[in-house]
Parts: sequence; structure tokens; C-alpha cells
Amino acid sequence: MKALQATFLRELRAYFMSPRAYLVMCFFLVYEGAIFSAVISVLNDPRSGGTERPMDQLFQGFFFWFILCFITPVLTMRLISEELRSGSIEVLMTAPITEAEVVIGKYLAALTFYCALWAPTVAYAGIIARYSRVDWGPIAGGYFGIFCLGALFLSVGVLFSALTKSQLLAAIMTFAVIGILFLVGLLENLFNGELTKQALGYVNLFGHMEDFHKGIVDSRHLIYYGSATCLSLFLASRALEDHKWR
Repeated sequence: MKALQATFLRELRAYFMSPRAYLVMCFFLVYEGAIFSAVISVLNDPRSGGTERPMDQLFQGFFFWFILCFITPVLTMRLISEELRSGSIEVLMTAPITEAEVVIGKYLAALTFYCALWAPTVAYAGIIARYSRVDWGPIAGGYFGIFCLGALFLSVGVLFSALTKSQLLAAIMTFAVIGILFLVGLLENLFNGELTKQALGYVNLFGHMEDFHKGIVDSRHLIYYGSATCLSLFLASRALEDHKWR
């Protein structure tokens, strides 16, 4: 446990001391601020008639999915790839620490930084609440959905970071797999078989986020995200173990 904690704190410090991380944070906050500004413009338009779901664009739509697909590969691409490229992973593996502890410690640091990116946007809901009606249940569900999606995407990023020494290749592969997950969701309506539709619907990220944004926390979604995340981290630890014995 101490080894895991040490790895977590080491990587977390690396995030907050890295210029790249601050560039990502700056880009993210400017991006989300622009979306929030657009939401305010709509609310100020008398023709809009107001809305009880003013935070829709933060949890849905092209801009929401784009920022998720962009930041998660960027946050994870260096975690293990850089250690493999520089050879420092060999020194790390001689320490009294397991591959699983390395993977989980690095993953939790990435997840913590990811949550720190989204934390300031909670203020947007508070600002809107002063001037418009806000249903806090769907907002809480939306942020929980953001956490679940981030947990899954970051675990995929850690996996591919453990498979290659190239940070760029790790980011590309992570982006590609995330894209495939989106594609599966789009294919749901193209099949007529009930069993096939149910299977595709189970992994449909759009449907999951729609439920979360409605304040619906389905146990099937939690099982999906939890099992997929654990599988990715398990494979990452096995990949790291394979590098150790090469």
C-alpha cells in the first residue's frame, strides 16, 4: 500500500509540475468557458423561453464528446511509455513494488487530475442557479457520468501507454479504441435482432450518458464501466510484467 501511495503522489506531483498539464488545463477551461458563455447567451435570449436543463451542452453534444476524446489520451500517453522509453522502468521494477501497484498508482493520479479539470465547472451550475431554475439531480448524475467515462477512457490510455514506448502511438491507439466504442453505439440502430440491439445498447456510451444526465444511475452501467476499467488495468499490469522479463 505504501508503494502504491508513493507512486500515486509521485505521478500527481509530475502532473502539477508539468507545463503540458497546465496547457491542457488552460485549454480545457477556456473550451468549457466558451460553452458556458454560449449557454448563458441562450438563457438571455427571450425567445428561448428558459429551460430546466441549462447544463445540457456540458454533458451532451459534439463539444462534450470531443473534449473527452482529446484530453484522456493526452493525460495518459506519457504515464508508462516515457518510463519504457527512458529505461527508468527497470529501476522502478527493482524497487519493492508490484506491476499492479505501478499501474494503479499512475492511473489514480491521472484520474485525480482529470477530476481536478472538471471541478471548476461545478461553479457554472451555481451561477446558472442564481438566474434560472436548475434541477440538481440530473446535474449530479451528469457529473457522475463524466467521472465514469473518464475512469474508463483513462484506463484504456494506461493500457496502451504500457504497450508501447512511443507516447504519440499510445495516444493514437487510445483515441482509436475510444472511437470504436463510439462507433459501436452508433451501430445499435442498424440491427433488427433484439439480442444484438441489447448487446450494442449495453456498450452504447451515448445511451449511458443520456441516462446519467436524466439522473438515472443504472447498475448495469456501473458494472460495465467497472468491469471494463478493471480489465484494462489488469491487461496493463500484465503488459508491464511482460516488459520486465524481456
